Amino acid sequence: MLSARSLFQEIVDHDDSFQLFCSIAASGESQGGWENARIAALVPDSMRELAPKIARHGADEDKHGRIFQALLRKRGLPPVPVPPETDYTMLLERRGIGLAHEKLRREEPLTERDIVVYLTHSRVTEQRAADQMVMLVRKFGDHPEVGKAIRMISHDEDNHLAYCHEELLRLVREGHGRTIQHVLRESALVEISVYRDVSLAVMGHMGRLLRWPAPKAAALAAGIRGVYAYERFAGWHRMISLRPPERRDALGGVPVGATEFV
Repeated sequence: MLSARSLFQEIVDHDDSFQLFCSIAASGESQGGWENARIAALVPDSMRELAPKIARHGADEDKHGRIFQALLRKRGLPPVPVPPETDYTMLLERRGIGLAHEKLRREEPLTERDIVVYLTHSRVTEQRAADQMVMLVRKFGDHPEVGKAIRMISHDEDNHLAYCHEELLRLVREGHGRTIQHVLRESALVEISVYRDVSLAVMGHMGRLLRWPAPKAAALAAGIRGVYAYERFAGWHRMISLRPPERRDALGGVPVGATEFV
């Protein structure tokens, strides 16, 4: 029987699929760490109070990248190149989600609108990340090899999502509400499309590594497309709502390290 638990267990148990999974995850997190660090350095003077939280966000994501690299090292596996069709972060950027790397490499300060758009994009992508980690914690939080890493990353993703809600609600009160609502809707619709494409690509690679029979691969692809159909019809609304978070000032402190992994 196909289930998220059985599929993830299969991926974790096989060295080649585990290697690809961790490499993809490490690359995405490291990209996010670099992007947030650059944004923190380029925040306009009128929004400098956000810079430490953006830097903390980047430090967390960089830490997650190191955690996935450490999981590979513990199994004696090197990272492998990430197939471009599985690179969620870069595919989002090509569709206009996230600030362009070319812009971030320049030394010019960003505008207030850039920061509003960055936080709005983050609210959408962090919803996906938080939801995925909640699912993994529920099914693999006690796993002897990956459970501790999953729990730590899930805690951080919940903080990131809370921070996005809190800061965007503040920006709404400051008059940016129309921009935020427009960008939220636009971003959510693009994200669910990119997530479908990346999920199909990742499962395609996993299927070849694990030698899945054609009916199993077809069933998984149909399931991914079914999730997209639901999200396109109604599910994307969960990605655009704003509500006061239970965790206040979630990124206001010092980043929590992960020395046991690195």
